[in-house]
Amino acid sequence: MNAFLLGILSSLAASALLLALSLLRGSRPLWWLTAACSWFTGTGLRRVYRRQAAAEHHMGQDLAGAQWVKVMAGRGNILTREAFAPLWSGDTSPASVQILLPDPDIPHGSWLDRRSQDVARFDPGFTPDLLRSQVRANIDYLTQAARTQPGIRLRSYNLPHTCRVIATDKVAYLTFYSDDAHGRNSPCLYARAPGLLYTIALQQFDTTWANSTEAPLTQRP
Repeated sequence: MNAFLLGILSSLAASALLLALSLLRGSRPLWWLTAACSWFTGTGLRRVYRRQAAAEHHMGQDLAGAQWVKVMAGRGNILTREAFAPLWSGDTSPASVQILLPDPDIPHGSWLDRRSQDVARFDPGFTPDLLRSQVRANIDYLTQAARTQPGIRLRSYNLPHTCRVIATDKVAYLTFYSDDAHGRNSPCLYARAPGLLYTIALQQFDTTWANSTEAPLTQRP
């Protein structure tokens, strides 16, 4: 009888364990676990998106209610997508939007050239000047958007760029780039203020901003 009960209890325990593991495969249970660990460690990490693109829905919600926004990107394609539409709409735009993009006009040997070489190793369609042209296209997009949004400021940099930062007064999204994958396929960390990761995101942005140059966008009459 004892052996029979022990067998039932073992089966129930195994089923409970499998159920717990299956639940943790979902996004929200993992986010709950991450948030609990973050509370104990003080990192501020609340979510981990396996791919950068998966964060865009929640990012749009955070941007819509932001008082200010800071963006440091490797090419800036995200700026033209739906997640950033609240910034250009005019109704809910934050008072300040600071954007950092690589300088596409630096002579050969710039960070953009080095990044292009890295990407070309795993993406055969990536030509040496493609990254420059993509950055220029996104600057043109911002120039148009800035005509109705006076709070937009753009600066360009020529520094090693290891992560993308999108921060507001409350949250930060960080994507750390690798040498063998596009940024869109890299994991994205979501951190809330206050917290260590949020502070690191702002420090990364502010340091690059202090070592960047004014772009033509901010010199319009």
